[in-house]
Amino acid sequence: MSARENILARIAQARNPRVEVDVDNEIRRHARGPIPPLEKDLVKRFCEQAARLASDVVSVATTSDVSGLVARYLNERRLPLKAVCWPSMAALDWRAAGIEVEPRAARGDDLVGITGTFLGIAETGTLMLLSGPTTPATVSLLPETHVAVVEKPQIVATMEDAWDRLRAEHRVLPRAVNFVSGPSRTADIEQTVTLGAHGPYRVLIIVVDGQVSGQ
Repeated sequence: MSARENILARIAQARNPRVEVDVDNEIRRHARGPIPPLEKDLVKRFCEQAARLASDVVSVATTSDVSGLVARYLNERRLPLKAVCWPSMAALDWRAAGIEVEPRAARGDDLVGITGTFLGIAETGTLMLLSGPTTPATVSLLPETHVAVVEKPQIVATMEDAWDRLRAEHRVLPRAVNFVSGPSRTADIEQTVTLGAHGPYRVLIIVVDGQVSGQ
């Protein structure tokens, strides 16, 4: 069989609905590449790496502290006390903090977006976000300021660990898996780094160290 015939046969097999591929077994068949050693304190590593990527990183004791911290952050930067959030984040007491928050997908004129996080990856300081009805991707992509809340148990060591957790907890992958590594940036023009080229100018990551409010 020629290379062309082999490729076309594989495409035809993949398009055949009667052929099922065991993805987990396929992944296990391939040896995992080398992973650099990481320190035991994954939260510390995550915060340091996220800060290196130009994210603002702060910690709070419980999720009940999140809304007040966000209000201070917005006030200090003279940003509007108005935001959109994931519907799954709407239960926080935004009104008491003086922030007008709408739980919906973002539009082009929204300036602040507030999200939770599926996981934080300590090796690189990256956020892993899954799209869904209560976690619309536009909230992290369209506004100029992205505020992300990550709880301590959500921080894993490596990208490989993140995909392992995703496969274990979600048998069906979401439509989109987005990775956020600091503010959007590009150096396409004269090799000069410009923030906010394709997304948020600034990213605030709030790490919840302790008890989750209400649990």
